[in-house]
Amino acid sequence: MDSIDIALYVSYTLTILAGLAAIVFPIINSVSDPKSLTKAGAGVLALVVVFGISYALAGSEVTASALELGVDEGLSKFIGGLLTMMYILIIGALCGIVFTEVSKAVK
Repeated sequence: MDSIDIALYVSYTLTILAGLAAIVFPIINSVSDPKSLTKAGAGVLALVVVFGISYALAGSEVTASALELGVDEGLSKFIGGLLTMMYILIIGALCGIVFTEVSKAVK
């Protein structure tokens, strides 16, 4: 059992290091090119707008079983907003894939 525990801790450490590297290195590279920061900022702003729309559309209903788990109306609305955002982004990605393939076939 000890070798499994060691492997788990090593994998946790490597996952955290990879996540930090995926965040830190692009920031270091984009400091030298400020235009890339504006593009990234526009992407983040677009995600915030989509989440705002999703949050506005989400309901705040709470079931009795969710109340037992400590889910209140605010958390229910937040989770609903995240799920709605995920649905919107998946549909947008699928539409983009279909559009790309159809436009390639027409050319």
